[in-house]
Amino acid sequence: MDERREPLRILIADDHPIFRMGLRKLLESQEDFQVVGEALDGVEAIKLARHLRPELLLLDLSMPKLSGLEVLRELNKLALRMRTMVLTVAIEKAQVIEALQLGAFGIVLKHSPQDVLVKSIRAVMAGQYWVGHESVSDLVHALLEFMPRKEKAPGEQDFGLTQRERQVIALVVSGYTNKDLAQKCGISEQTVKHHLTNIFDKLGVSNRLELVLFAIDHRLIDAAS
Repeated sequence: MDERREPLRILIADDHPIFRMGLRKLLESQEDFQVVGEALDGVEAIKLARHLRPELLLLDLSMPKLSGLEVLRELNKLALRMRTMVLTVAIEKAQVIEALQLGAFGIVLKHSPQDVLVKSIRAVMAGQYWVGHESVSDLVHALLEFMPRKEKAPGEQDFGLTQRERQVIALVVSGYTNKDLAQKCGISEQTVKHHLTNIFDKLGVSNRLELVLFAIDHRLIDAAS
C-alpha cells in the first residue's frame, strides 16, 4: 500500500504546448500526482528544477537551448534530490546509455500507452529503472543489450588488472552485489571493496555503472569469463 501523504511533485519539460497539455491532464487524473510547473526549453527546465524542487522531472530529449542530455549533465552538477525520466519520440541506443549514465531513471517513448507512462513513473519512484515498455530490475543486463559489441583486438590493453580483479569485474557485470560477490569468491566484503577501489583507480571510473560500461566497451568481461 502506498503510504505517501503528499502528492508526487512533477515538473514537465517539453517545448510542444499540445503535448504538455495532454501530459498534464493525464498526470493530474492521478490523485497522487501533482504538476508543479512546465518548462518550455532546457534552460528553463534547469531553472525550474532548482526553484521548484520537484521529486520527478519528465524531460523531453529534444528541446531548444539545451537538449535533454545537456540538461541531465547540468542537473548532475546540482545534485538535486530529484529523479528524471526522459520522454522522447525516438532514441538511439547510444543515447539510452548516455541518459542512464547521466542519471536518468527512465526512458519512455511518447507514443507509449497512457497506462505505461503512469506505471513507469510509479516504478521509477519505487527505485526501479524503466527502459522502453518495461521496468528493469537489473540495469546491468539491460545495458548489455544496448551496448554495441566489438571484437577484442589481439594485444589489447589489459590495464594492469590482476586475474582476481578481472573476476570481480565479470561478477559486477553479471549483477552481483558486494555481499554476493564476497560469497562467490570466498572473500570478505571489505576485500571486495578494496578490489573495487583498485579497479576504479586503474580504469579511471568512479562507480559500478561506469565500470560496467567500460568493461563492456573494452571487452574486459571476455577476459574475465
